[in-house]
Amino acid sequence: MLEYIRGLPKAELHLHIEGTLEPELALRLAEKHGVKLPFATIEDAREAYEFADLQAFLDIYYAGAAVLRDAEDFYLLTRDYLRKAQAQGIVHVEIFFDPQTHTSRGVGIEVAIAGIRQALDEAQRTVGTSSGLILCFLRHLSAADAMHTLEEALPYKHLLTAVGLDSSESGHPPEKFAAVFARAHSEGLKAVAHAGEEGPPSYIEAAIDILRVQRIDHGVRCEEDPVLVERLVRERMPLTVCPLSNIKLKVFARIEDHNLRRLLKRGLCVTVNSDDPAYFGGYLLENFLAIQRGLELSRAELRTLAQNSFEAAFLPRETKDHWLRKIAAYDAASTLL
Repeated sequence: MLEYIRGLPKAELHLHIEGTLEPELALRLAEKHGVKLPFATIEDAREAYEFADLQAFLDIYYAGAAVLRDAEDFYLLTRDYLRKAQAQGIVHVEIFFDPQTHTSRGVGIEVAIAGIRQALDEAQRTVGTSSGLILCFLRHLSAADAMHTLEEALPYKHLLTAVGLDSSESGHPPEKFAAVFARAHSEGLKAVAHAGEEGPPSYIEAAIDILRVQRIDHGVRCEEDPVLVERLVRERMPLTVCPLSNIKLKVFARIEDHNLRRLLKRGLCVTVNSDDPAYFGGYLLENFLAIQRGLELSRAELRTLAQNSFEAAFLPRETKDHWLRKIAAYDAASTLL
């Protein structure tokens, strides 16, 4: 099953580029810029990557991001992820980045965009990996700060696909950012938002109704509200689910307890993603393998998850259809082996 999953064409739609910072690169960049990290060796870093909850993860995540100082740093970070993505059968990526994490340290939004886009454009040119870039607002900061960030980003909006909303959910409902998302929509940007990971199902509804998002990031707590589940099925609202992240952050105790298969069987447009893979123990391939083994997913279910990733992507219809045909052909050929 490993080789089948690896060769299956896939899109990744929930990937924080800062969350792909492996200890090796973090230590290298820390030395380059004279930054002190909360760990001194790769072994120390692995120990530090054990979290009790989302906030504990965010603390180490933001500490690691402090090594990202210039465009080359962002380029190297993104390049390394894209190389892993290509090796795992990912042909389209939609990458999140958190400009406020960097502007608060004096690193301009244009610096992050330049480095990330250089790597994305290079991957498109050399290996054909297509991409989108999604600017996320940190929900634990103020709506005014988010609006300021959006204003700073507008000169580069032609390089962006959408805006998003991430960081800690608790106490920060989607409606806090209603005006920010309305402004983003008026500028022609699409929208996504984290909701229903640690936050309640009502946050999912608010993200759809108030922020007018086209995808829900995580969304696993929708199951607590059967009426909401029916709505998500009816509206074909995609959920970008991150199984290993959910285990690492204690949303579910074990992969065997995850509700992904139940949601899939209910007819939701569930996709599989890696979230912050350097911190959560696996990239997209490892997430697929974990759920295949833990939830005993069939090839047909794995194929559906891959198909959903393109259905949920911000791609032209003809491009989606191209990859759906590729998946069908790959699956048929694999069956004959």
